[in-house]
Amino acid sequence: MPSKSPAWSVRAQPAAIVNGAPVLFQVKPPTQLAALRGTWLEHELSFYYDPAAKAWYAFAGAGLKTSAGNYPLVMTGQTRKGDSLSYQQKIHVSHAKYRTVALTVAKQFTEPNPAQVEAIHKEEALKKDIFEQSAPRREWAGRFVPPVDAPVSDQFGTQRKFNGKTQSVHQGLDYHVSQGTPVYAVNAGTVILARPLFFEGNCVVIDHGQGLLTLYLHLSEFKVKEGDVVKRGQELGLSGATGRATGAHLHVAARWQGVYLNPATLFALRFPGS
Repeated sequence: MPSKSPAWSVRAQPAAIVNGAPVLFQVKPPTQLAALRGTWLEHELSFYYDPAAKAWYAFAGAGLKTSAGNYPLVMTGQTRKGDSLSYQQKIHVSHAKYRTVALTVAKQFTEPNPAQVEAIHKEEALKKDIFEQSAPRREWAGRFVPPVDAPVSDQFGTQRKFNGKTQSVHQGLDYHVSQGTPVYAVNAGTVILARPLFFEGNCVVIDHGQGLLTLYLHLSEFKVKEGDVVKRGQELGLSGATGRATGAHLHVAARWQGVYLNPATLFALRFPGS
């Protein structure tokens, strides 16, 4: 009987993917490739090769609005001889259960006056521009680490009711830290924003490349400026209660290609070289 041709091997972290989860794909093609690209959930994936694992890796994510179901991971590779290989495998996404909480904040943050509304609209345009600035190259290396050593006070995905009205879904993690606690970069990247904003307060945004950003909100003080290149574990600022905050804490968020992902899952992913 003729021997079977080698098969593709596709693994994902986490093993059980839910809406809101970042995902790390590990792919081992049946033959050596010079390049590999892919798509999943209508997002372009940038694969990179790790010689130690003899595997290709790509970061991806399922946004909060992703419905439960099976979604094809479609890949196209090029061999060193210039031939093309294609493969696809369906990846299952389940629907997570996120809780609802009620919060009380100053009225200006739920019913801003006309001047504040104008400022908010300007900031929305600014953030849209900032969020589209991600570098095409990967700047992070190894695992992502929490920005503070402290307990989490509010989880990702929580539906928040401010002053009795549903206003937003919590798109990050809140850490219970006192005023003035040092806040550190979760991985290497470039600071693309470090300035005060209406809702976010004093805010730092790091571009890790390939559409992956992390955001650090409500700071009392900046330790970096826009354009700085930072390393994992470098101090970015001090925690505080600026912006829409009920007290001193740190809000950290992870955004990839326009969708927010659970930072807690990001910190648990095992990246090559970690």
